[in-house]
Amino acid sequence: MNLYTNKSRWKWLLFSSATIIFILLMLYSNSLIKKIAEEERRKVNVWADAIVYKAELVNHTDLFFEQIRREEKKRASFLAQAIQKVSEAGLNEDITFYLDYISSNSTIPTLLVNQDGTIDCAVNIDLEYQKMQHIDEIKPFLDEYDSVRITYYKNQYMWVYFKESQIYTNLKLVIDNLVQSFFQEVVINESFIPVIITDSALTQVYDFGNIDTTQIETPGQCRQLADKMAKAHPPIKIQLPNRGTCYVFYEESGVLKRLRYFPYVQSLFIFFFIAIAYMIFNFGRKSEQDQVWVGMSKETAHQLGTPISALLAWHELIKDREELQDIMLEVKKDLSRLEMITQRFSKIGSIPELQEENVIPIIYDFIGYLQTRISSKVEIRIMNQSDEVILLPLNRYLFEWVIENICKNSVDAMDGAGVIIIEVIEEGNYVHIDLSDTGKGITSRNMKTIFKPGYTSKNRGWGLGLTLAKRIIETYHKGKLFVKSSIVDRGTTMRITLKKGD
Repeated sequence: MNLYTNKSRWKWLLFSSATIIFILLMLYSNSLIKKIAEEERRKVNVWADAIVYKAELVNHTDLFFEQIRREEKKRASFLAQAIQKVSEAGLNEDITFYLDYISSNSTIPTLLVNQDGTIDCAVNIDLEYQKMQHIDEIKPFLDEYDSVRITYYKNQYMWVYFKESQIYTNLKLVIDNLVQSFFQEVVINESFIPVIITDSALTQVYDFGNIDTTQIETPGQCRQLADKMAKAHPPIKIQLPNRGTCYVFYEESGVLKRLRYFPYVQSLFIFFFIAIAYMIFNFGRKSEQDQVWVGMSKETAHQLGTPISALLAWHELIKDREELQDIMLEVKKDLSRLEMITQRFSKIGSIPELQEENVIPIIYDFIGYLQTRISSKVEIRIMNQSDEVILLPLNRYLFEWVIENICKNSVDAMDGAGVIIIEVIEEGNYVHIDLSDTGKGITSRNMKTIFKPGYTSKNRGWGLGLTLAKRIIETYHKGKLFVKSSIVDRGTTMRITLKKGD
């Protein structure tokens, strides 16, 4: 028992050490991952704050450009008024100021068109339009121009077409590029944050980044994704030129998500590694034990063979002496017993051959032999009739060894006084052999431990009897041996379960 207890303590010590190392590793990994995750979240927060700031910057720029546009429109309107003033001025009226203003125009696109549609003058317009002679040639683009009709003599009049200056057009391109640049900076971010920018109704996607396009093919999918993102982070509400209210939806980056699940994946891998290592260790240990069992059994059978042969020879020489007949009869039984033990050890060292046997007479024969060699205060009862026939594939020598080990343990547990009951029960395709005693019983904690090599509750012995019995039943006979029930100070029932032959 001390051997097994010490081994068990070492196993628990190693397991505890491995557990502590694993916990420390997990704590360090979690701490490191937590710091990385916090850094990722900080980047997300900085990115979100930057979106708001950039949106405000775009709006301020747009307001500034709008003021410039109004001023440019005023200039264009004033130019048209100056031209009209010049055309309506009297002979004695000073129009030098208006003429100077008209001649200084270098930015406002202006067309002077006669009443028949002929273009008399074109300034500050694109080169492709300057070659055109008639207003109909640029008719598709006239919607961009404001116009003023100027009568300069009786029924004679002309049209002045004008629009915002080229400066304003360039500024409009700048603001459009600025908005597009804002979108690009939002959706293409260093943190690989999934982003979608939608209108206020969540039906139109202006731009997106780090998102599978199949997730936003329809307005319904867009709204569903937006709702999912909104549960993780409130959307950022922004105002953008020419688009009005917009919403920026975002969620954690793929890196942050993977970091969150990393400890669990790491734990799973470590668990599988430990489990596989433990299985390999157990397999190696069991293989080594098997080799020890085989070697020990064969060597024992070999060592017993020589003295038994000599004893048999001496028995043959003196068996006919009349005064020794009774003694020689018992010697013959013990020699037969030694031969059977030799057979057991020789067979446990190799795969035994199983034969169809009637288990009832085997039990009766062995108990008849055992009863005379144990305390007379121990009664062994067999509940089955001796003429019953229950066939099982058995190796007789090894099966008797199992019965012997269990019965001897029962005798020891009863301190040499009590009752052992053996009952064979058929149940379908299986046969149960119950061996009950009135001994000390086994605690629930030790019900599996008793089958471990080296476990014993006695001061003498190696603790191998039940280990051998379990090996014979489960390894060689493909059955089961276990503690069916046990009550401390009242007794124990061991059960052997074997399958009938085909």
